[in-house]
Amino acid sequence: MYALAFCRMLSAVIDRRYNSNYFGFDGHRPPLQKNVRIVTARYQQILGIRFFDGDVEEAIAIMSGHGGFLVAPSGTCFARLREDESYRRAMLAADLAIADSGLMVLMSRLLRRKKVRRVSGLSYLQHLVVKLKGEGITEPSERARQKLLDWSRGDALAVRIDNCYVAPQYGLKIEDRHLTALIEEHRPAHVVIAVGSGPQEKLGYYLRENLSYRPAIHCIGAALGFITGDQIRIPGWADRVYLGWLGRLLAQPHVFVPRLWRARNLPWLIWKYGENLPPIRQ
Repeated sequence: MYALAFCRMLSAVIDRRYNSNYFGFDGHRPPLQKNVRIVTARYQQILGIRFFDGDVEEAIAIMSGHGGFLVAPSGTCFARLREDESYRRAMLAADLAIADSGLMVLMSRLLRRKKVRRVSGLSYLQHLVVKLKGEGITEPSERARQKLLDWSRGDALAVRIDNCYVAPQYGLKIEDRHLTALIEEHRPAHVVIAVGSGPQEKLGYYLRENLSYRPAIHCIGAALGFITGDQIRIPGWADRVYLGWLGRLLAQPHVFVPRLWRARNLPWLIWKYGENLPPIRQ
């Protein structure tokens, strides 16, 4: 199911049109605020992608403060770096990448002695929802929309259907002028994209490059379905010990066996290329 959500927050949004370091304040120093978390970003480069090496709260603070688009590639996504030039371009252009793949984290540690902190897409979204609770968050896709409504009623989270957008079936090249116009009209501070790996990263890149302002765009794949019940729910313990994939495999083996098969080359890619970007196949 293809789905996309966006939500409003009562906060200043950084705008790329300003040259000043104090974005959105016309070049003047903003008033001091309490309870603001200052984060110094740390990164580890794996297969050409600079992964954020911090905790989930730090990642959310960076995205909320600076905008741009975030990616959370799973272990099945790395083969696409060698096959799809536009996907490759989008991944390298991401403002923040979190290490969602437990396999990538383990293989980097075993084969390259490179440690990067894992932040799963599910954990990231759960923390983001807590931050936005009461501000309004939305998501859809025809089947997922009702799931979202049911979940939001039980979770005391405001959901507005007019903030929902059901994405089309995108091709290799992604351009969505209708969505761009819709976001420009509502001007949300946060956009949550849950259309699946591949299209969502290209869409996040497209939106960042074509919007007149800079919201935080969160490309989190299936994580939204995990918490709304649109997909199988993954217990917190399973996510923490890198076994979320097992629940999905048992629930839908005909879907996930082919996907997991695509991840079989990830250890070899890490061993051969390490922090370098693998060459694209001709």
